[in-house]
Amino acid sequence: MPLSDRDRALLAFEAARPGHSGAKEEAVRTELRLTPARYYQLLGRLIESGDALAHDPLLVGRLRRARDARERTRRARASGAA
Repeated sequence: MPLSDRDRALLAFEAARPGHSGAKEEAVRTELRLTPARYYQLLGRLIESGDALAHDPLLVGRLRRARDARERTRRARASGAA
């Protein structure tokens, strides 16, 4: 399924504002009219899309690697805490 205008806007927003900060969260609210939680939910689903990968392979690849690294860290903490 081709990317929607919103999907392209989310990718462009993330490309322009990498990382996490209070200023970024405020921009999510004002520019995209989303809560930060909803933004990251949508972005997380979007980066699983082959269309998103085709649209911006460097950005989507970076986001996937960051997500995978966070997951590995969570697993390591969970296994160490058990």
